[in-house]
Amino acid sequence: MTSILRSPQALQLTLALIKPDAVAHPLILEAVHQQILSNKFLIVRMRELLWRKEDCQKFYQEHEDSVVSASREIAAFFPDFSEQRWYEEEEPQLRRGPVHYSPEEGTHCAAGAGDPGPAC
Repeated sequence: MTSILRSPQALQLTLALIKPDAVAHPLILEAVHQQILSNKFLIVRMRELLWRKEDCQKFYQEHEDSVVSASREIAAFFPDFSEQRWYEEEEPQLRRGPVHYSPEEGTHCAAGAGDPGPAC
């Protein structure tokens, strides 16, 4: 699915965590996924992981409502993701559009994009 996204403002990164009880039910997980898409969020990375209870407790204990915390959390889930590179290279392409959503990958990318960003 390709759509045109033209935004005069820079895009922002948002980390969405879906809890295990939703992931355990495929219909609920799909409904959450569709809700994210219908609210015009672009999914630029997706990852499934299993955490031990101790990992979850540590994550939520360190959670603060700040930009620094968001950057730290994104780095924890996507260690190979460069926030600076995303803002410099991928964000402008996604903002200008057109944007392609790949159901197989579960992510968006700039349609016709070359090397930057996830492959669609």
